[in-house]
Amino acid sequence: MTSDGPDAEAPARVTGAISVAAILLFVGIASTVLSQLVGQYLGTREAADEMLVIALLLNTALILIGWRRHTGLVGQVRGHAEAAARARALAARDPLTGFHNRRSLADEGGAMLTNAERRHKAVALLALDLDHFKSVNDMHGHAVGDALLRLVAQEMEAISPTSALHARLGGDEFAITMVFDPSAPDVVDRVAERLVARLSQPFEAEGQTLHISCSLGIARSDFGSHSIEALMRAGDIAMYAAKKSGRNRFAWFDPSMERDLKARNELEQGLRIAIPGGQIVPYFEQQVDLAEGRLTGLEVLARWEHPTRGLIGPDRFIPIAEETGMIAELSLSIMRQAFTAARDWDPGLTLSVNISPWQLRDAWLAQKIIKTLTETGFPASRLEIEITESALFDNLALAQSIAGSLKNQGVKLALDDFGTGYSSLAHLRALPFDRIKIDKSFVTSINEAPDSAAIVTAIVRLGESLNLPVTAEGIEDETIAARLAAMGCAKGQGWYYGKPLSTIGVRKLLAERHLITGIEPEPAIVLPITSRRRAG
Repeated sequence: MTSDGPDAEAPARVTGAISVAAILLFVGIASTVLSQLVGQYLGTREAADEMLVIALLLNTALILIGWRRHTGLVGQVRGHAEAAARARALAARDPLTGFHNRRSLADEGGAMLTNAERRHKAVALLALDLDHFKSVNDMHGHAVGDALLRLVAQEMEAISPTSALHARLGGDEFAITMVFDPSAPDVVDRVAERLVARLSQPFEAEGQTLHISCSLGIARSDFGSHSIEALMRAGDIAMYAAKKSGRNRFAWFDPSMERDLKARNELEQGLRIAIPGGQIVPYFEQQVDLAEGRLTGLEVLARWEHPTRGLIGPDRFIPIAEETGMIAELSLSIMRQAFTAARDWDPGLTLSVNISPWQLRDAWLAQKIIKTLTETGFPASRLEIEITESALFDNLALAQSIAGSLKNQGVKLALDDFGTGYSSLAHLRALPFDRIKIDKSFVTSINEAPDSAAIVTAIVRLGESLNLPVTAEGIEDETIAARLAAMGCAKGQGWYYGKPLSTIGVRKLLAERHLITGIEPEPAIVLPITSRRRAG
C-alpha cells in the first residue's frame, strides 16, 4: 500500500459509517411510516405523521447522496492504488527497453542470489558496455541511438536464458544476471561469446546501417561476490579490463583487475595535480641526418617527474590522459615548455611534437597550437606536427581542416608510425604531409627479419616517389643506422644516438656542439616552488 492509501481511505470509512447509520435510521423511520400508511389505508387510524414522512424523504436522500459519495471515494482509492502500481513499475523499469533499472536489479538480483544459494547454485553477472555508441549518437542523432538500444535489448533477451534478469544501468550500459551450476561455468561463457559475436554484427535502425561492438565483464557469486552490489562492482571492473584489452571481447573478473584499477585511479588523481603543477615535462630525443650524422632536430616526449615515484614513462599516463580528456591540457603544457626551451637553439633545429588522436577531434586545435607558438615566440617553420595514421579515420574532413590551418602558418606535418595501420596512399594524398616516419617495430628487426627489411625498403621507395623524406624510429645500433642510410632513408632516431634528455640535459648537449645562439629564453610559466628547487 502506498503512502496515499490511509489518507484516501479515511474519508471513505467515515462516509461508509454515515451511510450505514442512515440506512438503520431509514429502516426505523420507514417501518413506522409504513405502518401508519397501512393503517390510514385500512381506515384504522388517521393520516401518517407529516414530520416522519419528511424525515423519511430526507433520510432517503441522505442514503443516496452518501452511497454515491462512498462509491466515488472507492473509485478514487482504486485509482490511487493503480497509479501507485504504475509508478512503482516505472520506477523499477527502464522506459526505453523495458529492462530493470539499477535499483530494481539490486532488489530482484538479491532475491535471485538468495534462491540460488538455497539450491547450491551460483549467480553470474554480465556487465556490458557498447563500444562506439557515442559515435552513433553524434553522427545520426539520439532517435537512431534509442532505436539501436532497443534492438540491442532484444538481442540480449534472445541470447540469454529465459530466467535471466536484464537491466539497463544507464546510457549504453547493461547487465544480465543468470543462475548457473558452479561446476559448469562454460554455460556463461557461451552466452558471453554469443553476445559479443552478435553485437559486433551490423544493425539496421531507422534506415541506417550501424556498427558497434561490446566490452563485457563477468563476475560470479561463488568467487567472493556474495551480494548483488559486489557482483555489479566486480562485473564493472572486468568490463573495464575487457575494454582496455581492445574491446569487442569478454573477461572474467580476477582480483588482480581490482588492484590494477586502484593503481590506475591513483595515477589519474595524481595526473590532475601534476599537469597544472608542472610535473609533466618535455624530454627530447635526437633526430639525425643518416648520411651526414648531423643533428637536425629533436622529438618532444612527455615524462612525469613524480615527487615520490620518480620518473614515470608516457606509456603509463598518456592513455589515462586520453581517456579522461586531460590530454589537451597536457599536450599544450608540454608544447609551451618545449617551445620556450628551444627558442634560442640553432635556427636549423626543428621540434617534432606528436598529436594524440583525441586532440584531432578538437576543431580549435590548430588555433590553440598557433596561439602557443605566438605566446612563446617559437617560429612555426621550425615545428613539425606528427599525426598517426589511425587518428585520421574518425574524422578525415576535420583532420584536413586542422592540417590546412597549421600548414598556412608554416608548420610541417609528418605521418607517424607508417606501416602499422592501413598504410593508405589515400591518406598521403588527402593531407599535405612533409615527411613519413617508419615505426620502430620494423626498424629494430631490419637485420633479422626479411619481412621487416622489405617493408622498410618499400616505404623508403614510396617516400622517394612522392618526394617525402623518411625518418626511421628505433635505431639501436650502428648496423641498423648503416643499413638505413644505404637504403636512402633520410633521418633516424633512437637510443643509438642517446637516451631522451631533459631540458637541462639537451641544453648542455647543444651548448657543447655550439648550437645555442646565446639568447637566454624567458620563462613562459612559473613553476611551483618544489619544481623550481628540483630544476636548480
